[in-house]
Amino acid sequence: MVRGIRQAVAGTRLAAVDLCPCPRKPITLTPGIEELRERTVGQTITAVERRAKRVVLRLESEDCYVIEPRMTGLMLLAAPPTTDHLRIHWQLRDGRKRRSLWFWDRRGLGTVRLYSPTEYEAALGLQKLGPDALDMTPALWKTALQRTARPIKVALLDQKLVAGIGNLYASEILHAIRLSPETPANTLTAGQIRKLHRSCLEILELAIQYEGSTLGDGTYRNALNKDGSYQNEHRVYGKAGETCPRCQKQSIERIVQAQRSTFYCPRCQK
Repeated sequence: MVRGIRQAVAGTRLAAVDLCPCPRKPITLTPGIEELRERTVGQTITAVERRAKRVVLRLESEDCYVIEPRMTGLMLLAAPPTTDHLRIHWQLRDGRKRRSLWFWDRRGLGTVRLYSPTEYEAALGLQKLGPDALDMTPALWKTALQRTARPIKVALLDQKLVAGIGNLYASEILHAIRLSPETPANTLTAGQIRKLHRSCLEILELAIQYEGSTLGDGTYRNALNKDGSYQNEHRVYGKAGETCPRCQKQSIERIVQAQRSTFYCPRCQK
């Protein structure tokens, strides 16, 4: 999502910020629209970044928009899937072809917040969220995992330990290294931690390259309102009852951990 909008958005100047007419459940917007306009219209967007599962638009004033898409939110540069779920419209100006950025959210679970540097650090600094998954090293993984005896799949979803791994990708990461999702996190060996580190980087980078996963409900779209394609690379997620692509002998099983679905191969991931 971030890489999909970065080139078109970074370096542009905000010409206007508007709430879109929306008959649906409202999203969380902080502060109100008038203060957003006062503090951000005329500002240049200096950088577009990711913090955990959030999109960060940094401004020259050092304030930043933090957009949390949650389950059904999208950042779009092109026509949306539907017009009645549009939430925020940022008008951009710098002579580039694309002049608009929208936040679209079907279920209204997303949030849009404007933070000062101090507020950002208090809400999203390392005291609140762990290091980004793409910035982790084996040493950081060791430190993080030693802090919890929870199953490794559950630990991977704890944003305070490591930020940015979603439920789908956690299942894929663990299958790639043949690690049971029920393994206590603090029992991983040094070798397993190195494999976990490599698997996270490989799978997350590949998912970014393929612009995410569009599942059967069609909710996820990229910035140009097109399907992602990483769903074609899934090995276990959503494949309960299908034969494991690794061992070709055992069926993929689904269990529930911390109220989230986990998919794994009992043979490969003992």
